[in-house]
Amino acid sequence: MDRKLRPLPQPAVRRAAWPVGLLVALCFTTLPLFLALSPGRPTLFDVWQQIGIRVAVHYDDEPKPSEPSDSPLESRDILLGGLLSSDISESTCLSRYLSSLYRKASPHSPSPYLVSRLRKYEALHRRCGPGTPLYDKSVRQLASAHNSMGLAECTYLVWTPGNHLGDRMVSMASAFLYALLTRRVFLVDMAKDMAGLFCEPFPGASWELPPGFPVHNLTQLRRGSEHSYGSLLRAKKISNEDPVGLRSESLPSYAYLHLAHDYQLPDQRFFCDDDQTVLGKVNWLLLRSDLYFTPGLFLVPQFEDELRWMFPATDTVPVPPVQQGVEDDPGYYTSYMAKFDEKIGLQITTLAWNPVSTEAYFNQIAACTSQEKILPEVDPKVASSEHEAAATSSKAVLVSSAQPEYAERLKSMYYEHATVTGELVSVLQPPGAGNQPQNHKVLVEMFLQSYCDVSVVSGWSTVGYVGHGLAGLSPCLLLPPTNQTVPHPPCVRAMSMEPCFHAPPSYDCRAKTNGDLGAVLRYLKRCEDVDDGLKLFD
Repeated sequence: MDRKLRPLPQPAVRRAAWPVGLLVALCFTTLPLFLALSPGRPTLFDVWQQIGIRVAVHYDDEPKPSEPSDSPLESRDILLGGLLSSDISESTCLSRYLSSLYRKASPHSPSPYLVSRLRKYEALHRRCGPGTPLYDKSVRQLASAHNSMGLAECTYLVWTPGNHLGDRMVSMASAFLYALLTRRVFLVDMAKDMAGLFCEPFPGASWELPPGFPVHNLTQLRRGSEHSYGSLLRAKKISNEDPVGLRSESLPSYAYLHLAHDYQLPDQRFFCDDDQTVLGKVNWLLLRSDLYFTPGLFLVPQFEDELRWMFPATDTVPVPPVQQGVEDDPGYYTSYMAKFDEKIGLQITTLAWNPVSTEAYFNQIAACTSQEKILPEVDPKVASSEHEAAATSSKAVLVSSAQPEYAERLKSMYYEHATVTGELVSVLQPPGAGNQPQNHKVLVEMFLQSYCDVSVVSGWSTVGYVGHGLAGLSPCLLLPPTNQTVPHPPCVRAMSMEPCFHAPPSYDCRAKTNGDLGAVLRYLKRCEDVDDGLKLFD
């Protein structure tokens, strides 16, 4: 049974649905500007919008940045209901503020409690972040073998990157939320291939881990590492038998949290209440993950009230305040996408461990868009040119995929034949990134997808999760093929905009045995696209 929840500390003005979208906005809001406005640099999700992402891509043949004529900046809430701080100058990360101009206004608004918590977090970051006396004191303490000074005034969570950009973004959003819940300062070990992707999200102090950090080779931390929480439990260097009575002076100066897809017990005890009490007494936590583990945080009883106050609608958990530093490219959105009556995002990802032929997967995509009435059928007897002038409406299909065959086949189909509905369908592909790094190209694609009105994404795709999460859309999910065979039905409507937690723990801490965590809480269910995954819904 669910425990009795404490009442809200203050009334909410209206329901707030901000899970992934919010975190993305906080962390990666700036990227959209790059995509829509300027031939400059792009950089990243709702909570991400506060965090601030910045990517740089140049297109010499595109028009100069421009603001949507029907969406004047003055008429829009560029601070997203308080998700973004007014203490950061717009000029330092312009795309963070302008990205909302290229999307429909969100029906969700952040709860007053969440806004209050973000402002308190910013004050904490300003007081304890890099370059402050308290940070320097904590780093000196970290260099010692144990917490000889006991629990410090400032505690920290250091996120380290793993896998590709989509995995990193969803795990970063989850990590920021965990820092918010535990009152820790959130720091990012910025990998070289992420350089230039993010604006500074917090006023007064950087969120990047400075050089000279006492723990070396953070990216080499793995399951079974000496300082992983699981290893510390096995070696009895940490005990969870009496979490309340445990003294912080007896604990190591830091613990590594391994929350990647291959984690096992006892690392999975991270999602247990007693173990969170223990971890709360460790001054430095280093975290590596390639998962959107936010749903798992709802399994921890001590977080339950706080999460409910922050996110009254559980299918909209916000991401950290990360503003993307993206000078969007008007050349693409304004010149190619904005003119269409409806914009459809199609994000196609095939998985090496679950191969399927291009022919079979294209047929699945076509069956899905037909089943959901997203795209019209074509009349093979009528050329598209015969009805182009009399088209009743227009649709743009933005196809993002590492395999260009999907876009080319779709483009050929609608270029050669008229639709049975009389609609004009144009197939678009994201612009190339030129000499820019691959992560910049992927980030641009994510944000262009977020400007679409309808989203169709491949199951399991974290890149797709980010795109529809930024857009605030519940997508159509293309179900994974089985033995290279197209599934029936080909796709399903997602129950919420939330990403899937691909590898939730198998251990039910409340029952103290393995169990079905999809049946523990009323707002957690199994994912549509991942059989064993967990997903938040309202």
